[in-house]
Amino acid sequence: QVRLVESGGGLVQAGGSLRLSCSASGSTVGFFYMGWFRQAPGNERELVATISSSGATNIADSVKGRFTVSRDNAKNTVHLQMNNLQPEDTRAYLCYARIGSFEYWGQGTQVTVSS
Repeated sequence: QVRLVESGGGLVQAGGSLRLSCSASGSTVGFFYMGWFRQAPGNERELVATISSSGATNIADSVKGRFTVSRDNAKNTVHLQMNNLQPEDTRAYLCYARIGSFEYWGQGTQVTVSS
């Protein structure tokens, strides 16, 4: 069983920064993609950023240049550095991991950006 636990969310003023972290435990051997999605109430989840085990990244256009994703394969952790946050970034941010065809999700951590 795989468990993903996020940390680092909170309230920040526009222009500020936050760093999210996600720690994976359980049967984590072979994680290929890890990353982050975000979701507002009543809306679908949207990709923020993913990173493969080799370090290849996929960043959403809406956050490109402001957000950076990184991972530590040895520790099964993935991080999201968010700079120049804006009110439209207010969402629940969910950690994501994929092993083969199996997908796993964290519970989410709330990021709220005040104007």
